[in-house]
Amino acid sequence: MPLQELKRRLISRKLELEHQVTAIARDFAQGRSANLTEQAQQRENDDVLTALDEKDRLELRQIDRALSRIEHGTYDKCANCGAVISAERLNIVPFTESCIRCAN
Repeated sequence: MPLQELKRRLISRKLELEHQVTAIARDFAQGRSANLTEQAQQRENDDVLTALDEKDRLELRQIDRALSRIEHGTYDKCANCGAVISAERLNIVPFTESCIRCAN
């Protein structure tokens, strides 16, 4: 897959994740119910949302680093050993920073 297509995919995913993070923040900003039963359910939902938020923010950081590597011409170089990251691996995990050998 051409580099520009991978960049497009990364930007598209970044926008999607930013939207999700904003929606989660909006949900946390809403008030909570006075009903104790509903509060218990809301706390469970908060735990799920917190986990999703952390996962999304991690992926956003990975995408930002990948976009930076594209701009600096180091996108397909392993951050650990400097070897070329295969196009197949980049197609599967476009924000990866390591070759398959270093990932294992």
